[in-house]
Amino acid sequence: MAFRGPRVWLWRWRRNPLKRRADTVEAWVLLGTWLLTALLGVSAGHAAARSVENGMARERVEWTAVRGVLVEKAPGRTDRETADSRDRVWGTVRWVAPDGTRATGQIRVAPGSVAGTPVTVWTDRVGRLVSEPATAAEARLRAAFVGGLVGLSAAAMPLVGGRLLCGRLRRHRLDRWDVAWARFDPLGDRRTG
Repeated sequence: MAFRGPRVWLWRWRRNPLKRRADTVEAWVLLGTWLLTALLGVSAGHAAARSVENGMARERVEWTAVRGVLVEKAPGRTDRETADSRDRVWGTVRWVAPDGTRATGQIRVAPGSVAGTPVTVWTDRVGRLVSEPATAAEARLRAAFVGGLVGLSAAAMPLVGGRLLCGRLRRHRLDRWDVAWARFDPLGDRRTG
């Protein structure tokens, strides 16, 4: 293996008598692409994460736990030894909305629960049935996940655009090389000896 010498950093920006205008344009396009990719990815990811976390914090404040009762017996067996605590079935519950009206809806309850069993129902400000709000730790995890996905997606746009533009510049440069070689070597088709 031949020794190639030290690696030259930022070779696109060095002065060189053989450097063409196309090389300079490509260097600026690459720099702009990487700056836009980093800036857009970080800012979009941060904004999305903050939005998700603020929305979930608002849910924790606005949604309230209300005591409800099971209207009818829930399907399934009540055998606690065989039932997993995560196993839930749909059951009809009734609760009193903030405006004083009675409301009914379906929530997940333990299998085999009898009618009249007290259950916790989560409602919004209007009294509509909602799911249990995420805890602060769950909200941070979801916000980080959503922010990461949005950041990567937003960063992909300038990165792909820059790659496409650099590809067009390379094709244009190669076409110019072909024209220059055709002008320089008109006898290039002749075979020697």
